[in-house]
Amino acid sequence: MNDFTSNQIGPTPERAREWLRRWDAQQERYVPDRDERFAVIGDVVAAVVADAPSPVVVDLGAGPGSLSVRLLDRIPQARLVAVDADPLLLGLARSAYGDRAGLHVVEHDLRDEGWAAAAHLRDGSVDAIVSTTALHWLTGPQLAAVYATAGRLLRPGGVLVDGDHLLETDGRAQLQHLTRVVRDARVSRVGTGENEDWAAWWDAVGRAPELADLVGARGARPIEHDVPDLPSLDDHVRYLRDAGFTEVGTVWQHGDDRVLVGVR
Repeated sequence: MNDFTSNQIGPTPERAREWLRRWDAQQERYVPDRDERFAVIGDVVAAVVADAPSPVVVDLGAGPGSLSVRLLDRIPQARLVAVDADPLLLGLARSAYGDRAGLHVVEHDLRDEGWAAAAHLRDGSVDAIVSTTALHWLTGPQLAAVYATAGRLLRPGGVLVDGDHLLETDGRAQLQHLTRVVRDARVSRVGTGENEDWAAWWDAVGRAPELADLVGARGARPIEHDVPDLPSLDDHVRYLRDAGFTEVGTVWQHGDDRVLVGVR
């Protein structure tokens, strides 16, 4: 497992936190209720681990740790395992949050079924598995495999909590159009549509001298994000049930922005 005792490259903690503030603003351009989504995920996890003295929580596709650190703020006794394939985003997390007790960073691609072994996770040893705006990078078979592994890792009564844009089903063109209308209207009301966008943030990263080593590390391990046929909400529910989750449903929603929960 990669943790904060390993050799690190990257910016100072102060500069890393500034890049992550820009990351958060950039993400809010597309997810205007992102903080509320984080809070709802925290509500679910906190309720499930309330009686656990040192719960284990795994953040899948953790990126630079935005959700991970918020969960640690709320559940400071937790062991939080943040898994992601992107060395640049994880490098920013290490630089920004290197003093956070309980945070463990694991660089591994979720499309490789060895991610649980890389994180030294045992079957039945995990209290909660979370993800936010990440699992849509997986194809249907890859998502099904991740959920199957999650089902084995979670203890009975443990939960998987996924916050993402999930359409109810494929093939409903008018419903999908209206969902986009609702999202765009919300962005306009809260004003995040003027925030720096995804491409501009990455362009700025590529020009930043203090990030040159992390950019080089990322370039050496290109990450494919092309998923031509995104799994629908119905697919997510089916894969979770196939993985042994006994209860599956949405606990929060705004348009197609949902928090989906599976109970093991």
